[in-house]
Amino acid sequence: MNPTPEEYLERELPRFREELFDFLRIPSVSARREFSADVRRAATWIQDQLTAADLDSRILETDGHPVVWGEWRHPDPAAPTLLIYGHYDVQPPEPLEEWTSPPFEPEIRQGRIYARGVTDDKGQVFLHLKALETLLQTESELPLNVIVLLEGEEEVGSPNLLPLVEEHRQRLAADAVVISDSHMFAPGVPSLLFSLRGLSYFEVRFRGPAGDLHSGSYGGAVVNPANALARLLASLHDRQGRITLEGFYDDVAEWDPETREALRALPFDEDAFRKELQVDSLGGEEGFTTLERLWMRPTCDVNGFVSGYTGEGAKTVLPREARAKVSFRLVPDQDPQRVSRLFQEHVQARTPPGIHSEVEELHGGPPWRAEPRGPFFDAARQALEEGFGATPVLTGEGGSIPIVRGFEEILDVPVILLGFGLPGSNMHAPNEWFPESHVERGIQTLIHFYRKAGELAGGTSQSA
Repeated sequence: MNPTPEEYLERELPRFREELFDFLRIPSVSARREFSADVRRAATWIQDQLTAADLDSRILETDGHPVVWGEWRHPDPAAPTLLIYGHYDVQPPEPLEEWTSPPFEPEIRQGRIYARGVTDDKGQVFLHLKALETLLQTESELPLNVIVLLEGEEEVGSPNLLPLVEEHRQRLAADAVVISDSHMFAPGVPSLLFSLRGLSYFEVRFRGPAGDLHSGSYGGAVVNPANALARLLASLHDRQGRITLEGFYDDVAEWDPETREALRALPFDEDAFRKELQVDSLGGEEGFTTLERLWMRPTCDVNGFVSGYTGEGAKTVLPREARAKVSFRLVPDQDPQRVSRLFQEHVQARTPPGIHSEVEELHGGPPWRAEPRGPFFDAARQALEEGFGATPVLTGEGGSIPIVRGFEEILDVPVILLGFGLPGSNMHAPNEWFPESHVERGIQTLIHFYRKAGELAGGTSQSA
């Protein structure tokens, strides 16, 4: 007699943890060429997992890193179809010296699993793999059709995924997409996301003389690229924290009073947030709360600035070049292409004589906002309540998942953002972590979600 899914999960949980650690040990950094073989190794690891769980699986080649495809079809032609999306690539781990344990050697400390990618997004992808395995190994079938689509380029802007989705749109026909690549609102407070900010990301280069110069011999007569770029960066905000690109706010949609009031009712502790970040005070655009600034308002940030001599001791150099990384987080209804044009115009207008400027657009994606209703949202709410014993709240997210809008537009389906990380998990930073207890709870919740989605969406399938 087969064990129940609950019995199977309890029995296999130690193996699941070991397999998760094996997955996390693969340094699948998509942004750097030296890790290309490791990115492919991660894709192969996932394909093997899907095959072992009794899904049909294959690797699809792209012009960049591969996409892993898994599929299980229900014998009932009227069964609804769920597309599970995630990514197996991770951010670079630097600065390495700030990690307490090596980024690709997972370690458990005080109930947290520490490793690069454990929250974003390998750990959360793993929860789906094991929820599918648990159901198929105990009940021999899933309650609905499932397509698994896992890419290796999300952290570099998903340049090859949308063409692949467009090419295979008939085979990818589904009734909903679920993505687990986000946070719960707080410990014990599960959440469903209804908005994501978009992204426009650039590198700005200011070049001056042909080579570095002695600042005593040439300073004051030659325009310093570092000084000029610093002035440009300082010009991006006014004293009220608003972004100064001409026309930047023209397309920013106003949020309705009910949504803003719902955000203010969330149990957000601003002092605890500040103390967790170890800062004396918070900042941002005047006239908005911290959550509104994080979820509803656009931002502009300098993500890196390099110029001249930065080693130990003194070197009086006038640098030949200065470079900065600059990103804009966008909100409905802003367009990344329009923001790119506005930023390049801003840079060009503030490039002084004696400096040659270049702006390279690195990647971007549009913002997203959902209407949280329908059978799949209902299934997610009920599953979170069963898995965590609390009614989920609706929240926004300040980060970006570029593919969300693409799925909606190409496949014409709702997207459910069902995440299990916690705030402060250091995604994209040293010491990234995921709650150890959420491995089991996350798998349990996803099993509930698949079951309830099959039940609530049964008979309403558009993909049959």
